[in-house]
Amino acid sequence: MRVAAIASLVLSLMALSYSAMSEGSEKWVTSWAASAQGPYPSGNALVQPDLRRVFPSPETGAKDQSFRLIVGPDVWGRAARIRLSNAFGTKAVTFDGVFVGLQLDSSAIVPGTNRPVTFAGAKSLTVQPGGSVWSDAIALPFTGILPKPYLQSRKLAVSFHVVGESGPMTWHAKGLTTSYVTEPGAGSQGANDDEAAFPYGTTSWYFLDAVDMKVAGDTRVVVALGDSITDGTGSTLNGDDRWPDVLSRRLHTKFGDRFSVVNAGVGGNLIAGPPKYSVQKPYPGGPAALQRLERDVASLSGVSTVIWLQGINDFSKNGNASVESIKSAFKEGIAALRRRIPGVRIIGGTLTSALGNLGPAHGFAEQDMKRQALNTFIRSGGAFDGVIDFDKATVSEETGEMRPEFVPDNTMGGPGDRLHPNRIGYLAMGAAVDLGLFGSPPS
Repeated sequence: MRVAAIASLVLSLMALSYSAMSEGSEKWVTSWAASAQGPYPSGNALVQPDLRRVFPSPETGAKDQSFRLIVGPDVWGRAARIRLSNAFGTKAVTFDGVFVGLQLDSSAIVPGTNRPVTFAGAKSLTVQPGGSVWSDAIALPFTGILPKPYLQSRKLAVSFHVVGESGPMTWHAKGLTTSYVTEPGAGSQGANDDEAAFPYGTTSWYFLDAVDMKVAGDTRVVVALGDSITDGTGSTLNGDDRWPDVLSRRLHTKFGDRFSVVNAGVGGNLIAGPPKYSVQKPYPGGPAALQRLERDVASLSGVSTVIWLQGINDFSKNGNASVESIKSAFKEGIAALRRRIPGVRIIGGTLTSALGNLGPAHGFAEQDMKRQALNTFIRSGGAFDGVIDFDKATVSEETGEMRPEFVPDNTMGGPGDRLHPNRIGYLAMGAAVDLGLFGSPPS
């Protein structure tokens, strides 16, 4: 169906009453997430435009300007809610002019779908340093009108205005999705449907760290927890071909919308380090996984399964951890998640190879020995409820390195780094997941 026809259909049918829709047995589930990892610009952004004109000073942050963040919900519901985060801010941030709509293309929105967002009934909110706030429910009548295959291929545009100066901005560096922002001083532009108000592109997400949808009560949420290999380094910009994206499409093909897969990967992240994290001295990979389990996993809505793929950075020359310390960290994290989310299933992913990497931190023999020892623990240590053998899916038996067809880089181009798989490699990783690990959802 042509975009113009879709827009016309939405405009003609938006009068449908939201209150008339039956709730039935519905619940909130997280449909999109991007772990808050630090204050801009600390992190590992990729294919990022030059933002010096947009954000002249990291200390000042955003200044009377608007954001239009493009995100891809894994499932769509009749209502949504968003979470705005100031996790790594040093001052309170005030937001207003918050809207949610269906992306048309670029920074334009399908006419008639841009919906105002409130917080406890108010059109503005102030989020204190270290805090986050969920919005009120946002009616999305178009989700009951548009064909489901059309919705599955579309994205949500979340717009908001920062009042005054934000100070250090909480962000997720490696969005690998193009979002948009105004110049400083442009004021509140979220109500505008057209693309002219948002002239600057960015491949990161700011302040927004979760989107929930109101969906069927038996929907299950799968959280992919990890580092840059989960975050998608080496995949394609705007391609949605990280391994969790591939897994999502497989689950939807088999089970429809009974599963929502969300990504809690952070490039450069460690399981157990750094032991302390501060906004004043941020680590590019963000707080350790053990320090972010509550915010990035347990606080999300409807979580039933966690896939944990991590450890290669801990064995790098930057981390230099022992195998025993990472085993202990895994056990500690697994116990914490099980206490916090009763009945959660935690699936371990074996680590892929970094052998042959020419960078200063990865690729040396001792790291690979530790990797293989940790993989033995993941496969047979009894800590996890199941295992996904990403190692077997990606590593060459002849060389112990990543398979050569998985090496050339799809994000930046070039020969690849022999640490991060390319699009083909991520397809293989997503295909390696046994869907039986998730059980049979109710019919």
